[in-house]
Amino acid sequence: MKRTLYYVTDPMCSWCWGFHPVISALHDELPPEIKIRYVMGGLAKDSDSPMPEEVVGYVQEAWRAVEQRTGAKFNWEFWNRCQPRRSTYPACRAVLAASSLRSGAGRLLFEAIQKAYYLEARNPSDSETLIALAEEITPPIERKAFKTAFQSKKTQEALANDLLLCQDLGASGFPGLILEENGTRRAISRGYADRATVWHELRLQ
Repeated sequence: MKRTLYYVTDPMCSWCWGFHPVISALHDELPPEIKIRYVMGGLAKDSDSPMPEEVVGYVQEAWRAVEQRTGAKFNWEFWNRCQPRRSTYPACRAVLAASSLRSGAGRLLFEAIQKAYYLEARNPSDSETLIALAEEITPPIERKAFKTAFQSKKTQEALANDLLLCQDLGASGFPGLILEENGTRRAISRGYADRATVWHELRLQ
């Protein structure tokens, strides 16, 4: 039986950060025949403009809600050290570029972006941050190769395809899990769910 678990996500989505322990457990505990496919949801388009104050307030409230419900940690110094922008497409493209260069590198960079943003107060809306992170994963991605892939038309198209796939999957919240079994899809979660709920909804045979 061919089975794929689509993980609809964005590395700069705070609820996806709270979901990190759950998706990590799924990587460790799912049967090997189930492939986890990360689908970049693209929360916010490219922008060089500073994040408006009302959006800053909205995002900070989301951090507090995630912290309270999931226990995830946040480094609030981000708001003092960085110039926040409502722009997550670059981080999504970085994950896709890493995936195109080496098997497994997309997940590694995805997690590195999350940790940089939420724990190290670094700004993944900045291309230089993403390029540096690609060099920091183990094994590292060579800077020139990553930068070329990151800026390529192929990666732009890959993000556009992921956004279309999100629509096709009917993903209405991040993080989202959709299980496909022999061409039939069913939603496991639409938005955050804890580990016990996810396993209950999977109902694996």
